[in-house]
Amino acid sequence: MRALQIDNPRERALVRLADALLTPLSWRPRRRRPVRRLLLLRLERIGDLLMTLEAIADVRRAWPEATIDLAVGSWNTPLAALVPGIGTVHTVDVPWLSRGEQPTSWGAIVRAARGWRARQYDMAINFEPDIRSNLLAWQSGAPMRVGYASGGGGALLTHVGTYDPGQHVSDNARRLVALVAPSPLSEADAAPAGDTRRLVPAPADAARITQMIAGRARPLIGVHPSGGRASKQWHLDRFAAAARAVAAATGGTVVLTGASSDTEIVDTVRGLIGDVPVVSTAGLLNLPETAALVSRLDVLITGDTGPMHLAAAMGAPVVALFGPSDPVRYGPRARAERILRVQLPCSPCGQVRLPPERCRGHVPDCMDGITVDVVVRAALDLLGSRAARQDEADAAC
Repeated sequence: MRALQIDNPRERALVRLADALLTPLSWRPRRRRPVRRLLLLRLERIGDLLMTLEAIADVRRAWPEATIDLAVGSWNTPLAALVPGIGTVHTVDVPWLSRGEQPTSWGAIVRAARGWRARQYDMAINFEPDIRSNLLAWQSGAPMRVGYASGGGGALLTHVGTYDPGQHVSDNARRLVALVAPSPLSEADAAPAGDTRRLVPAPADAARITQMIAGRARPLIGVHPSGGRASKQWHLDRFAAAARAVAAATGGTVVLTGASSDTEIVDTVRGLIGDVPVVSTAGLLNLPETAALVSRLDVLITGDTGPMHLAAAMGAPVVALFGPSDPVRYGPRARAERILRVQLPCSPCGQVRLPPERCRGHVPDCMDGITVDVVVRAALDLLGSRAARQDEADAAC
């Protein structure tokens, strides 16, 4: 989660003061009215949106006739367009989540939120435990406002859920929806059997990927070697060795993925892989096209990254390498996954953005302890299970 995490006593005191000042702004509807228009707020990064997709599916099931709109940062706008059942996507780049993007000014943010009032939302659900996004939900004018008070701003909400930092982000989000759902949601209400995708690629993107992988030997072994942050980066030579071993054992093709900023990393890994079939897509695909690609992979080997959650959302098996971050809170919710981590007294420390001094300048011990053999065994295990399921499906036809 990139939202406000209140660990500092001074910050907690400031939030309590802000809550006291906001109390006069709180108001609650006299009676609950039918929900015909909903606004969902998920302004954080790619992985955070992807970990909320199960909760968004719960919203669709709870209010099947309602119009559901989604507010996201510009980095997530292309993915938000792939979420089934979403009407309008509102783009808001808030300054506290910017990573080099030009943030929207506070005045423009408030004006945008006030502009949402014209859509006459009956309910706004804010999936972030953050006083600032609670303020945006309040500005929307929705008479029912659902969110967390743990990051402040509880006075701006009409229905307050409990955010449990020891639980998965997805589970917290789903409990928030269950708090206001008109009837209990059960797993029986979930997507049809066999439908493991929580995003639907555009036909043009799917067609491009079909052309890209045409004639490539299966299985398609995805490898996303960039950790996104130095604290989550595994050794590049180990990524190459693992990819080479899995491809050699299966006769498959290695598919390297990455953004334009990952090109140097991907090129290094490609140069180390050796004489096995390799396709590099680094810098060639946008997010929707990447979603279409990972949906075709037979397995993806990756660290704790946005593509890890993207593969899970598209139904691809995932081998996920975890170090400083906690898989209990941020692990992939895939149809099949293997989460690999090393048991150390200091791990998971959660210090992803600012790791301890002793972990800087090199691969941290919690990532260094993950061996090539363990990764290869996990990937081959998932590929074997996938092949067995396919054989069973073919036999049933």
